Amino acid sequence: MKIGNYRIGMRTLKTGIAVGLCILLFHILDREPPMIAALAAVFGLREDWQTSLKFGKTRILGNSIGAIFAAMLVVIQQFAGWPFWIELIGVPLGVILIIIFCDLTNYNAGIIGANAAFLIIYFTIPMDETVIYALARVLDTFIGTFIAILVNRLIPGGPKPSDKLQP
Repeated sequence: MKIGNYRIGMRTLKTGIAVGLCILLFHILDREPPMIAALAAVFGLREDWQTSLKFGKTRILGNSIGAIFAAMLVVIQQFAGWPFWIELIGVPLGVILIIIFCDLTNYNAGIIGANAAFLIIYFTIPMDETVIYALARVLDTFIGTFIAILVNRLIPGGPKPSDKLQP
């Protein structure tokens, strides 16, 4: 579809639909804001549903790693006290440890997602909901990724190999 000089493709429309479905589902379920699910839907909706599935697995694993590190840092902060100093030293150290962990496990594709999840979860986690909050954010990623894959699978259209520009 074209509006003026702008082309709006099926992937763009599917992404908007997936985000809308995340918002609707979270409203129906009376869950917290759908930020993580909507982000997962945007990141997860790829060229086709198979690519969405592959990327979704990477995103979910990365978010799980980030959530674990964030929860551990909050637990340390709760027991050790000194919240500012734990944050000042622990957050950069957490980023470094996530990179090292992902590299050691040959999971370099998940470094950015794991660190993004770590930072988002750490800086938004209520101090009294450490593990539950982290698990809920991983669940949000599952929901958004699943919706993106489902939308991509059920709504026909999108780029075809023949649509690619030839040199």
